[in-house]
Parts: sequence; structure tokens; C-alpha cells
Amino acid sequence: MALHEIKPDRRTLHGTFSREYEPVLTIDSGDTVVSETMDPGWNLSPPWESPNDDCKFGPPDAERDGGHALCGPIEVRGAEPGMVLEIQIGRIIPGTWGWSVAGGWPNRVNKRLGLDAEPRCHVQWALDADSMTGTTQHGHQVDLHPFMGVMGMPPAEPGIHSTTPPRTCGGNLDCKELTAGSVLYLPIPVEGALFSVGDGHARQGDGEVSQIAIEAPMREVELTFAVIEGMDIRTPQARIADGWLTMGLDEDLHEATAIALDAMLEVMVKRFDIDRKYALALASVAVDFRITQIANGTFGVHAILADNAVTRP
Repeated sequence: MALHEIKPDRRTLHGTFSREYEPVLTIDSGDTVVSETMDPGWNLSPPWESPNDDCKFGPPDAERDGGHALCGPIEVRGAEPGMVLEIQIGRIIPGTWGWSVAGGWPNRVNKRLGLDAEPRCHVQWALDADSMTGTTQHGHQVDLHPFMGVMGMPPAEPGIHSTTPPRTCGGNLDCKELTAGSVLYLPIPVEGALFSVGDGHARQGDGEVSQIAIEAPMREVELTFAVIEGMDIRTPQARIADGWLTMGLDEDLHEATAIALDAMLEVMVKRFDIDRKYALALASVAVDFRITQIANGTFGVHAILADNAVTRP
């Protein structure tokens, strides 16, 4: 099992997904990649210190660099459509700064709250990776739980695709449960997987209601990849610290919930050797549903089945 490293530079960065992009690294199943990632806005330094375009990483490519700053793509040998990519999430170490904003632009939440025409609120975060705390310029402090907002592969369709919407093959999932120690499972859409990572979040609440978390560069993001055959999933799943997680993604929040539920029933049927109706009855009393994010046009809902939620003495 080999260890690889990716540093952000003009060759390794892109801001869109495409199956046509050449991989910057080719690895074997079982290999580990440690990446350093930029904040999603391509900033080399805190944006309040360098607000001009000269803080960006080189001249942007108008076609490739329109979204989050992503490292990759990483090609995994043997990965084929119909298989599953397992991503074991190791250490995630944030940088020393991050930012958040709220209001000031006409998204759905700002319009609903009457904040779309208000001046934008800019929050500056000082991050301490030793104490895992973040402090605003006004002195408010939170514990940090870093994770990567974007982890995924390009759709099977040709062309260039935005990094904004989450997809069944991953992408902008923005799921705060995917911290160090979690394992993410994604259906592979293209040969070689062509996985990319970015959009570091030092902390986020369920929902990501302002559309922005603590957006931050990450000094280290350790991911170990494996190709799995015979694991039939149609939407992202994860093994988290104390349970199983399934995700639903759709422009309709009710449908996203139904997709997450359907996937969780499949997990329960296999785990407990029961039928779907009995699984639904147990899910109604033992499974928690949370709004992953409402920030990306496509809503996210995740279902969580804790390991100790259903037992059989």
C-alpha cells in the first residue's frame, strides 16, 4: 500500500468536474493520498487581508475553474462503472484561518428572511488546530469538526459539470458527519473513478443555512481508497463513528428524504435479515433524519442508524 501526496498548484487544481480531465495521480486500490487543499474561493491568504484577485492561485481558466478549488483528479486502477469507491477518511488538519458570510445576495434563504438586499456580513475566523477551536473577530468561539465539503467523481455524461450540486457519485455533499474516522461509499460512474477533493469546512451545522460554513484551507487531508465489487448502492452511504448513514439528494426535500429512507431500509434489510416492511417499522422508531444542506440547489438529507439503536439480546 503506497502513500502519495498532492500539493495545490496549477496542474493539480480545477473548479469543475469532467470525465475528460487527465488524472494528476494514478494509484492502486488500497493506496493513501495526503492532499493539501485551498479554501473553496481559491485564496492563498485570508481574503480580508488580500481582497484583490492577486491572491488567487495563478490566472483562472474560465472554463475549468468556475467553482470550488479541487485537488485531483485521482485515478484508481481497476475502478469501473458499477463498482463502489470506498474512501477511508483519515486525519483532516485545518489551516490557521477561515471565513463565513451571510446575507447580501438573492439566494432562497436570504430572500425568505429579508436579508438579500442587506449588506453582506463577513465573519473572519482564526483557527487553532491544536485546541481545535475557531474564534471570530468579535470573540465568539466554536469547537472545530473539520471535514471536506466536496469529495466525489465526475458524472458519466461527457462535458464539464459544476461543482455546486451534490450527485450520487459524490461532489458537494456538505455532510458534517464525514469527519476523520468515517468511511464514505460512492457509486463509481466512470472508468478510473477520477476522484477530486476540496471545499474544506472547519465546522458546519446541519443545513448550512447561510449557504456558507467555516470555509478554510486544509493543511492535510488523508484519504485511503479501495475499489469494491458486489456492493449494490445507488446513493452515497457512509460508516460513521457510531452507526450507518445514507444520503438522499434531490431538488425536492421530500424526495431527498425518501431516497435516504429507501437506502437505509436496504441497509437494515441486510444487517438484520428482515423484510422491508418490518425495516420501515423499525426505522420509524430508530432512525434519525437530518437536513444535510439546503445550500446547493439540490437538497441533501441523511438518515442515521446508530449501532445501538436496534439490538436483539
